[in-house]
Amino acid sequence: MGRKSTRREIRLSDDERQRLEHVANNPRSLRKHVWRARIILELGSGCGLVETMRRTGMSKPTVWRWWARFLAEGVDGLLHDATRPPGKKPISGERVKAAIALAMSPPPHARRWTVRELAERLGMSVSTMHNILKANGVRPNQVKTFKVPRDPRFGIKVGDVVGLYVDPPDHAVILSVDEKPQIQPLGRTQKSLPMKPGHAGTKTHDHKRNGTACLLTALDAATCKAIHQTARRQRSAEFLAFLDHVAEGIETGRPAHVILDNISPHKLTEIREWLRDRPDWQFHFTPTSASWMNAVEGFFLKLTRKRLRHAVFDSLDECTAAIDGYIAHHNADHARPFRWSRMPLDPVEARKIGHRKLDEMESK
Repeated sequence: MGRKSTRREIRLSDDERQRLEHVANNPRSLRKHVWRARIILELGSGCGLVETMRRTGMSKPTVWRWWARFLAEGVDGLLHDATRPPGKKPISGERVKAAIALAMSPPPHARRWTVRELAERLGMSVSTMHNILKANGVRPNQVKTFKVPRDPRFGIKVGDVVGLYVDPPDHAVILSVDEKPQIQPLGRTQKSLPMKPGHAGTKTHDHKRNGTACLLTALDAATCKAIHQTARRQRSAEFLAFLDHVAEGIETGRPAHVILDNISPHKLTEIREWLRDRPDWQFHFTPTSASWMNAVEGFFLKLTRKRLRHAVFDSLDECTAAIDGYIAHHNADHARPFRWSRMPLDPVEARKIGHRKLDEMESK
């Protein structure tokens, strides 16, 4: 056995030994509590400093630290860590309020503040300023767009459209119809380089246009499967041809309710005459400035993000083939029934709040 330390020896009472053995053998004990208890148990059994280091595998400063802690505070002292002063003095509440107020005010010679500029102005580090803004939900670099609908029949139209989503008529087909115009198949002036480990894919900064396409889509709310056609222009003639294409897939006499927005090709005389010849078909228009209520808009968003954005097409036919392939893949593997997740009156209440806020700002 090695030479004993000159520190005061540890003599364990029966209660202390029992508590330490329980901590050391309990599978739910924290690992740091286990090896602290083992250090004291070895010292309490008569082992010296060097022998305790050998049996527990701990360093000399570690054994000394918990030897002294046990002599000063007993077993309870092993089960908590000593409090330590923070490495840096916390930012005062006044400085936090000043940082938030400055971030929410317009800068003198720019459109918005950057985190670095705010930190330099207030004498803080960039990381501290970033943490303050993040903790308080202040984002000077972000601007969200909005549009408060001014349709006088907003509530009636919301009830009409949402009613079709949440409680559709029996045996009826609910179709969400819209166009995605001005799809531009953009090619590049030089060949793009593929991605490889350590390097992102590259493409030239300039592009060449290969025409435009208009995608007409009808989304079945019951299955979310899409019926589509592509055209060169967005007119009532193309819309009528698409309606005929959709009607071919629906048995005669079955009610069809079509949800669409308020653009002029949907309301021309030719369209009304087409509807008069098909009494089982009925159009339901979304409120003005509220086309987001049309379920097909979400489908267009996914199409843009997953297939069209940043894609390179050398011809209009190549772009059309890509759209056809994406929709076929969606219909086969990813089509799920559409579910309206908001409460029916939420859009109406949100519109009221929006108008109230706008009126308050105009009155100031």
